[in-house]
Amino acid sequence: MASAADTRPPETAGAAPDSVVVRFAGDSGDGMQLTGGQFTLSTALAGNDLATFPDFPAEIRAPQGTLFGVSAFQINFGSRSINTAGDAPDVLIAMNPAALKVNLPALKPGGLVIADTGEFTKRNLDKAKYDANPLEDDTLAKYQVLAFDISALTIEAVKPFGLGNKDALRSKNMWTLGLALWMFDRSREPLHAWLKQKFAKKPDIADANIAALDAGHAYGETAELSGPLKQTHIGPVKSEPGLYRTITGAEAVSLGLVAGAQLAELPMFFGGYPITPASAILHHLARLKEYGVTTFQAEDEIAAICAAIGASYAGSLGVTSSSGPGIALKTEAMGLAIMVELPLVIVNSQRGGPSTGLPTKTEQSDLYQAVYGRNGDAPMPVIACRSPSDAFDCAIEATRIATQYMTPVMLLTDGYIANAAEPWKVPDPAQFAPFPARFKDSLAEGEDFAPYARDEKGARPWVKPGTPGLMHRVGGIEKHATTGNIDYSPDNHQAMTDARAKKVLGVEVPEQDVALGEAGGKLAVVGWGSTYGPIRQAVRRAREKGHDVAQIHVRHIWPLPANLGELLRSFDRVLVPEMNTGQFKTVLRDQFLVDAESLTKTSGQPFQIAELEAAIARYFDGIDGNEGGEVEVNEQQLPNLEAGHDDGSYSDAPFHGEGAVPSGTDTDSEAVNQ
Repeated sequence: MASAADTRPPETAGAAPDSVVVRFAGDSGDGMQLTGGQFTLSTALAGNDLATFPDFPAEIRAPQGTLFGVSAFQINFGSRSINTAGDAPDVLIAMNPAALKVNLPALKPGGLVIADTGEFTKRNLDKAKYDANPLEDDTLAKYQVLAFDISALTIEAVKPFGLGNKDALRSKNMWTLGLALWMFDRSREPLHAWLKQKFAKKPDIADANIAALDAGHAYGETAELSGPLKQTHIGPVKSEPGLYRTITGAEAVSLGLVAGAQLAELPMFFGGYPITPASAILHHLARLKEYGVTTFQAEDEIAAICAAIGASYAGSLGVTSSSGPGIALKTEAMGLAIMVELPLVIVNSQRGGPSTGLPTKTEQSDLYQAVYGRNGDAPMPVIACRSPSDAFDCAIEATRIATQYMTPVMLLTDGYIANAAEPWKVPDPAQFAPFPARFKDSLAEGEDFAPYARDEKGARPWVKPGTPGLMHRVGGIEKHATTGNIDYSPDNHQAMTDARAKKVLGVEVPEQDVALGEAGGKLAVVGWGSTYGPIRQAVRRAREKGHDVAQIHVRHIWPLPANLGELLRSFDRVLVPEMNTGQFKTVLRDQFLVDAESLTKTSGQPFQIAELEAAIARYFDGIDGNEGGEVEVNEQQLPNLEAGHDDGSYSDAPFHGEGAVPSGTDTDSEAVNQ
């Protein structure tokens, strides 16, 4: 164990760092998500930029003290721009042995461990598969350690309130939060106010939690006097003037959908069914009824989307939401919405799969499902947001496309975006151009109603049921190209299939830009969705080393931006990092015949900056070491060309599989917590 004088957050002995990564970890009943959330609030109020990563088990309540019951919350905050939740924590607060064992491999060498010795009992050590107490041997030799009995200190702090030990220990997370607030020079007053509001009907519980919070803070002050812990102040980030708040992806999607409905001048109907991690959208929208929002928790996924289609038929903006398994159940109804050509927004908060898969872990493996995954030729626009705050703009964009082109639209987020939080500058509503929905409510003199006649965008007219003289059929059987009556003749089906495809491919999307760097060069790193942050930092570092590399990040997955193919062909090589087995890479190859290469990861965890840095470095190391500019390829990874499998997939070899660096690996890169 390190000496008392050494137990301080890394770098605090010298100049204050410009960012710090802290991970709170404990049993799933220890309140780590709540602790992290409130620390995030205090960090935002201090003016720091931040990004968070809640990481919790799929079990509703795993056995206490077990390895698979560990819940963690990581936050990266600083006085500069923050794009990711950080690679390796600088500080790990471990509430029990299991939390220490699960999270220690990720901790930065030399990082600080704060441990509750009161939980390191023989029974808990056995549950965590420890043969000996890691606080008493050399397990933590390469870390700084501050170990003391947080449990006992919490019980002592709340003793005046007459709580038994079991109830008293429920305030242990508040004691820990108080210590963390002191460590990073955070104010306690907002937390006092929050506790009083949360337990307004139970003032004794509020007072006990406040006492625990203050006791943890006071411990930091007392410990500082004798030298075992130092306080670190991280100044506010420079930012544009304006109103800011922290926002999660689920909150941003919800607010964006409401904003989109307002810009379309429509009431909104949301039909949903509980599923992780999409349920939070239903919860947030249920609190926004004053904005013309109706929420409906259906008996199953199919009923939820069908109700939303019915609402769109009746003249509302129909919205539904789910995750991969639920999206699969909704697939037939999506085809119905495509057939009847009604606006519908479908939010897919992706998680690990297949089947139930990894319910609380993140993945990007539903891209094929979004672009191709329906029976028949059933094209649908697909949009992917890159961060929690970006989800607001993407939800508005999905609403615009759905209502202007009379089509379902899928909006892709993932578990990381849905649960993570970051600061968001609240936009001025005046900056958004309205796109009022148009309803056909009358016929010109001598006009025969043609419910599937198309406007300049290829959209059919939207008619509210009951409009005099405009009765028409809806349903899942093929429609006549003008009358809308049932018609499954060969020529008509060909014409309608072509018309639906042409409409979707004609959706106006912005031209693709280069997020970092310039068009044309040696290497383009192309991403979509939540890979934005780590790709940006990895490309930034590579460019600082003089490498000719650029970042391209795609929002409009289908249809793709018209200039994307030309842009990709302006680079010598194209690398596509994805949290799947290479789905977007395949789409790019199919659409543009570019030799895109994969870097894939399906561990349920986001990409680390170091993983992407390593992949970029291998490419440029290959150029430096080979006159022809080719990266050295492991022959065992090459396809069997003699067997007739020359499909160009050999170019995956330099990146696929070997690109991932295990969590906690000590790399030679700069500080990996950016």
